[in-house]
Amino acid sequence: MKRVCVGCNFAAQKRGMFDCPFCRAPIPKDNAHALAMIRARVKKKDPEAIQMLGQKYFHGELGLQKDMRKAVELWTEASELGSIDALYSLGNAYFNGDGVQQDRAMAVELYRKAAMQGHVDG
Repeated sequence: MKRVCVGCNFAAQKRGMFDCPFCRAPIPKDNAHALAMIRARVKKKDPEAIQMLGQKYFHGELGLQKDMRKAVELWTEASELGSIDALYSLGNAYFNGDGVQQDRAMAVELYRKAAMQGHVDG
């Protein structure tokens, strides 16, 4: 999923635009529709959508059962496709041992890669 800065989103809402700033689809009103929108982008190999789906599995949101291993799989795929947020999330997973065996050296390497690509917390 692509991102829009808060200021741009606020300006659009002031003009009465409450839909997706990219595709103009209405904002989903329930979990099933939100999940369907994310999965549609995942099928198109959108790294940010894959990363977001990983977050939803990690936290057990949108009606998904909490599955940290699935989250790690999705973050790995998203990071290979260029998502720096996925690299950072993978770093957190390895640092804390969430869904993978704890490996702080791997976590530091993933944080370093995320930082080198511009992640502000990396």
